[in-house]
Amino acid sequence: MLFSAVAVARAQEKPMPLYPHGVPNSKPTPKTYIEKTDKDWITDVSIPTITPYFPAKGTANGTAIVVYPGGGYAGLASGHEGKAIGEAFSSLGVTAFVVKYRLPSDSIMVDKTIGPLQDAQQAVLTVRRNAAKWGINPNKIGIIGFSAGGHLASTEGTHFDKVLVEDKDNISARPDFMMLIYPVISFGPMAHVGSRENLIGKTPSEDLVNLYSNEKQVIANTPPTFLVHAQDDDVVPVENSLLFYQALLKAKVKAEMHLFQEGGHGFGLVDPKSKNRWIDWARNWLDENGFL
Repeated sequence: MLFSAVAVARAQEKPMPLYPHGVPNSKPTPKTYIEKTDKDWITDVSIPTITPYFPAKGTANGTAIVVYPGGGYAGLASGHEGKAIGEAFSSLGVTAFVVKYRLPSDSIMVDKTIGPLQDAQQAVLTVRRNAAKWGINPNKIGIIGFSAGGHLASTEGTHFDKVLVEDKDNISARPDFMMLIYPVISFGPMAHVGSRENLIGKTPSEDLVNLYSNEKQVIANTPPTFLVHAQDDDVVPVENSLLFYQALLKAKVKAEMHLFQEGGHGFGLVDPKSKNRWIDWARNWLDENGFL
């Protein structure tokens, strides 16, 4: 009964507009561009939101995590890579925020290559700006992304010095930690082609490919990173995580990587081929690094 009550309470958290005063980098939304949801698959997002999942009363530990679902930059897997993740982290005492971000589109954006990153940065700034109100330590705000949401998270975690949204108070957009689950990382030979084409087009410049190949953007100040991937992922090659881990290693950034021998792609919280649960490893990693 208690579990049911908590689950209901979490389900009642209300989405908040990510931009209360107008969405940047936007064109007037065509009448035909209407947001759709089909069994937790969301497309045609023009009004991005952030939905909080607060821990049960008395269990919050001051840490927050911003969640970016995947979907190849074509849609958002808002169930198993969104709501379920928010609930899982809130059960650990971590305040979670699931982002419904805009998908790259020339129909609604002036520059589609920066639209998702703007929303990712705005989400971190929003949480940090409201940290005191929400009982969050502003130095314990991390991000987690899945698949293309992992590309978005790794972009936010490596491009934080160039803030693409209004930031009058000069709040840091740098996350304090990153969690990347079967992430798209590179736009080179190991790219998930659909994600690359959706974000930067079919014939991008070499500079743009390099800019969004995030293994090339790692520096010493890149946040500590936790990586999970399956060796047999036939959608986003495991080399994406390997490339990022190698870059972190070279830059002497704290990192931990877990590779399942089986599991494929898109399994969310539970790899059906393994008895291990990456959320347990994630909790221990957060604890060992002082985030819990």
